[in-house]
Amino acid sequence: MLKLIDRAAKTVEWLVVGLAAIGSLIIVVQMVWISYGVFMRYAIGRPDRMVTEATALLLFPVALLGLAYAMREDSYPRVTLLTDTFKPGLQKLVLLFNGLIMLLIGVFFSITTTNATLRAFNSGSSSEILNWPRYLFWGVAAASLIVFTIYATLRLLQIALRPPPAPLKEADDGMV
Repeated sequence: MLKLIDRAAKTVEWLVVGLAAIGSLIIVVQMVWISYGVFMRYAIGRPDRMVTEATALLLFPVALLGLAYAMREDSYPRVTLLTDTFKPGLQKLVLLFNGLIMLLIGVFFSITTTNATLRAFNSGSSSEILNWPRYLFWGVAAASLIVFTIYATLRLLQIALRPPPAPLKEADDGMV
């Protein structure tokens, strides 16, 4: 069972990395567009109204595209001063609790953004200046959160099915 979950997690990781790559590409586009806006405002003296709205609209999906990638890289901040002193079984319980919280948050926001995507699509709403359909931005956010939720589920199952880590010895902590 664990091998199957590990393979599924590896498969989803391809999608996770792809979403992060799309997010980084959008950041480059925003950077170039903002630079153009600054040039137009201060060098030419004719500010571009579209720059502010475009970068604001793109900021929301970018913030969520890297969510699962941060989980893959284990780069969420954690304070382990206290939990490192726990026995391995209790450390595993803390990891399970943390994973469950992340999963529940992912489920909640996946449902919320999916509903928002459907409402924006059905209403046909668009941005004020650019007239970009809002469902595109909500859709990217919803897809990112759904991938995050699937990945969080797989990671939670991996934690649950693996035995607790072996306790560290005094010499194993890397301190001299």
